[in-house]
Amino acid sequence: MSIVVLQQGIMDTIQDKGRYGFQHLGINPGGAMDRIAMAVANALTGNPAGEALLELHFPAGKYLFEVPALIALSGADFGATIDGLAVPLHKPLYVRAGATLAFEKLRAGARCYLAVRHGFSLTPWLGSCSTHLKVAQGGFKGRALRKGDKLPLHKSTQLISDRHPEIFPWTAATDHLYNKQDTIRILPGACWDMLDAPSQQQLITGSFRIGQHSDRMGFRLSGAPLHTHKKEEQLSAGICKGAIQLLPDGQLIILMADHQTTGGYPVAAHIITADMPALAQYQPGQSLQFSIISREAAEEALWQQEKAIRYLWHASQLHLEKWLLPYELY
Repeated sequence: MSIVVLQQGIMDTIQDKGRYGFQHLGINPGGAMDRIAMAVANALTGNPAGEALLELHFPAGKYLFEVPALIALSGADFGATIDGLAVPLHKPLYVRAGATLAFEKLRAGARCYLAVRHGFSLTPWLGSCSTHLKVAQGGFKGRALRKGDKLPLHKSTQLISDRHPEIFPWTAATDHLYNKQDTIRILPGACWDMLDAPSQQQLITGSFRIGQHSDRMGFRLSGAPLHTHKKEEQLSAGICKGAIQLLPDGQLIILMADHQTTGGYPVAAHIITADMPALAQYQPGQSLQFSIISREAAEEALWQQEKAIRYLWHASQLHLEKWLLPYELY
């Protein structure tokens, strides 16, 4: 009872909400880059928001379902098809046994998420099923998926009637979940005052481009170099996702899900948590700008986001009750 990898993707891994509480031991949290897309896909299948699912990069793999499954796709649009027929994002999809899921064309975004109702049957490492590539732990054998892998499912999904749609008739609205402004919002970091005045102005008015060597560990930016008042050695300290570090060459790097646990470069600013999902969908080569907001506004943005996800999960549960057998709901 599994999903078989027929064709290997460039970087398909199992991810969940992350592995917290071990950063003091040098183990970063990891987890899904886009927590909103993860939560939406899981909500549509009735899973908890942080349930382990597949994080796909384009070109993504091709998957054979050995058993029927209720799935959902969210995040980037990779032109998904089931047995050659196009299927949409943000809707529950019922996949029959023997069907093949493929991804034909990169249309928008950087990361697509595939959730399966009841999730995958995996052994957590330190309380999480997220794949930690550096130490080859978690996820599926601690690595990206390869051709021939069989992802075990907890169980297949049974519907009340055989007369069911393959694409269910409701859609998760996601536009309001992401920051749709022209800028990524930030808070000043601990070393903001180390920047000289022109560099502070450049950070909030200039344009930056995401470099080709960006990955799950960090997004390297290119733009006009920034400068500090004077050169100072910084002590290494704990670091977190969303930190914007100033490198010795004056360029910036944004720490992402697989960031290191400590760092000595000055932290000029932080991406607010509510905007990290939108940033996760940027591709190398795209440009971005920053704007500073207040801590109160950052907290309000995150609260509104979390509230909308909870509403979506409850609405999905009510819809699924019409189609799932009673024992499937618990």
